[in-house]
Amino acid sequence: MYYFLSMLSLSDLGLSLSSLPTMLRVFLFDAPAISADACFAQEFFIHGFTVLESSVLLIMSFDRFLAIHNPLRYSSILTTVRVSQIGIIFSFKSILLVLPFPFTLKSLRYCKKSQLSHSYCLHQDVMKLACSDNRIDVIYGFFGAVCLMVDFMLIAVSYVLILKTVLGIASQKEQLKALNTCVSHICAVVIFYLPIINLAVVHRFARHVSPLVNVLMANVLLLVPPLMNPIVYCVKTRQIRVRLVAKLCHS
Repeated sequence: MYYFLSMLSLSDLGLSLSSLPTMLRVFLFDAPAISADACFAQEFFIHGFTVLESSVLLIMSFDRFLAIHNPLRYSSILTTVRVSQIGIIFSFKSILLVLPFPFTLKSLRYCKKSQLSHSYCLHQDVMKLACSDNRIDVIYGFFGAVCLMVDFMLIAVSYVLILKTVLGIASQKEQLKALNTCVSHICAVVIFYLPIINLAVVHRFARHVSPLVNVLMANVLLLVPPLMNPIVYCVKTRQIRVRLVAKLCHS
């Protein structure tokens, strides 16, 4: 579990470091300009770490299922080597999935200087500024969104299996104890996917809303998960909480 938490922390840090520089330039110095190459690089890292976080949440859901369904074999199945292999595989998956984004955007023709909708670069936002045919970007962007939704559906399936396993436990006390181990992960899933779904719904069905709503929701999408995940896991995980307090007291 701690290996997976470190992966989640890495993806959160990546999201923050990818988006905060341009956000700070816009809000503190009123400097919204960004070069095309910097914009393409930023959207690659933002989407890459977003896909990585979705993958890590998926892995953690199966980790929770395995810990509840087969606790006696948990440590023998999820060995350190196997966890490392899983992390490497999903990292490569995240890179390969978003690798075409900057190249397809760079191949488009942009007629004049335009204004982005958000304080950072997103694939779906940049491709709308193109004057040339962007059908490939639309199709591949939709494919990337489908991959995120597949992760979400698999997480939902894993929790159905977890619930089925928990209901098979005779003692109600043991049922609550088993479900309590999933609370932190459920909170992380809600914090991550809820802004994504809300932003997609607003873009698709509520185009008449104020642009400020889109900007606010897009900022929430990238700023809230890195802020809330450490708080959630520190509150719910005693070992992390004790070590953190010890470090702070020592300092």
